[in-house]
Amino acid sequence: MLAAMYAPFFGLEHPPFSIAPDPRYLFMSERHREALAHLLYGLDAGGGFVLLTGEIGTGKTTVCRCFLEQIPPQCNVAYIFNPKLTVPELLRSICDEFGVAHRPAIPGAETVKDCLDPLNDFLLQQHAAGRNNVLIIDEAQNLAPDVLEQLRLLTNLETSERKLLQIILIGQPELRAMVAAPELEQLAQRVIARYHLDALSADETRQYIAHRMAVAGLQGPLPFQQRALARVHALTGGVPRRINLLCDRALLGAYGAGVREVTDAMVRRAAREVFDAPATARPRPGSAGRWLAAGTGGLVGAAALGGLAWALGWWPLADGGAGSTQAQTQTQRPAIAASAAAVPASSPASAASAPDAPAPPAPPPTLAQFLAIQPVAQAPAAWQALARQWQASVSDGAADPCAALASEGLRCYRSRRASLNLLRQLDRPVLLMLRPAEGDAQGEALAPEVAVLLRRLDDGTATLEGVQGQTLQVRVTELAPLWRGEVATLWKAPAELADSGDVTATAAGAAWLDQQLAAAGAGAAAARTATPAARRARIHQFQLGQGLTPDGRAGPLTLMLLNRAAGVPEPRLLSGA
Repeated sequence: MLAAMYAPFFGLEHPPFSIAPDPRYLFMSERHREALAHLLYGLDAGGGFVLLTGEIGTGKTTVCRCFLEQIPPQCNVAYIFNPKLTVPELLRSICDEFGVAHRPAIPGAETVKDCLDPLNDFLLQQHAAGRNNVLIIDEAQNLAPDVLEQLRLLTNLETSERKLLQIILIGQPELRAMVAAPELEQLAQRVIARYHLDALSADETRQYIAHRMAVAGLQGPLPFQQRALARVHALTGGVPRRINLLCDRALLGAYGAGVREVTDAMVRRAAREVFDAPATARPRPGSAGRWLAAGTGGLVGAAALGGLAWALGWWPLADGGAGSTQAQTQTQRPAIAASAAAVPASSPASAASAPDAPAPPAPPPTLAQFLAIQPVAQAPAAWQALARQWQASVSDGAADPCAALASEGLRCYRSRRASLNLLRQLDRPVLLMLRPAEGDAQGEALAPEVAVLLRRLDDGTATLEGVQGQTLQVRVTELAPLWRGEVATLWKAPAELADSGDVTATAAGAAWLDQQLAAAGAGAAAARTATPAARRARIHQFQLGQGLTPDGRAGPLTLMLLNRAAGVPEPRLLSGA
């Protein structure tokens, strides 16, 4: 409820830092994609155990939810979220999750065998029907040793080709120590993939906060000072759940104080209230839920007073820009503002009276001004700016820029549903299709989309380049309301790539693909002996490692990431080179 109070104050449509698992706020960092790739790999590895571990709040449930969304339809899934069970209770739960009927041979005395026999029959039937069976156990660090041993015995259910049950264990770091114990050595030998999910880095923490604020409806600059963002990472250790708790309380504190920018001091004060720990140290695991009653009550009172002041008009409404924050700061600190104005070198009057003083530099254009002079999305000028990044060119009269660039060894890639994470993954300059305005309430037509070159992406800052070479740096959150996910980019295609786009359509293309896969670490080259099935398996392996949806086909996304993995010289987005 308190988050709902401050959301309108910051121009937000929803509270941005709820700890509820809202799919709208999904943020997949590089390590989250790697964890997902390990789970997907386990599906095709022929059975056994897959382990996913991580500290509380690092996003294991988020990864598991993404995994469940990508499980093929021919898979049966059983999900157990409360593993504090005895062996008979576990087996009954597994049967119930798979929909396997079971009943005691002797009324009132169901045994382990009464569940194992129908479960085994079910798994054999599903295997004969071409279906896989996956058992997911969350909070697996709570499993008793005898239950873990029973799970190991379940993996003995197999045919001559593969095991009939894939088991995924998700838990906290102590799960790794449990599996490494000498008495569970046989289980450890059946672990085919394991991944420990670390917390977010400092850069990813900033991206995570900006992502959630943008999803919540933020249309202006991020209301966190840079030092405040660094403090958030230092105090939370990059754990998403802790970030949510701390940022939520920091925004509430800013709202209570009537300011629209969170400072370092506000973050430290919020940490004392949320984590019950010194504001200079990372909170202990598990301490995030302990609240200081006195501090919470004081902050709630301040928030209520801030809400009253806002309602009475004592503070102006947010306009989504940095100007309102600056104006408020000057109003609240008149002594500082006055002393600053008294310094001759910074006085506009002094500058005007000095005959040899250089003219002050012109302020950079706003994003709206920058977009107003850019071409429409399909104009040749936009593609010329993109082509220059690859030392190529497009003529003014080119009806189809992609066809013209194909003669220079470049292929186009377009997507209408790209995400910021995909742009970072592709790591190459792209044309962003942006809509500068939405039209007015009287039915004014929507402004046409314009194409702007995204040259560089650092943390939450995007560097845009216009058709005349002018550049502008903006916060990513400023672009969010103007971008609907449509992008276009280029990639260097091999000479062996057929016009159909299927690199394996020719023997030379297949050999090139085998070499690139080998260079990327996805199997040995063996171009002359590779079978189509073996090649698809290598592509599948590479896609899993890159966080792509594995389909075993070398499509444009796969080939672009192969170029990057193999070191093919192409312009980069994250380095700006």
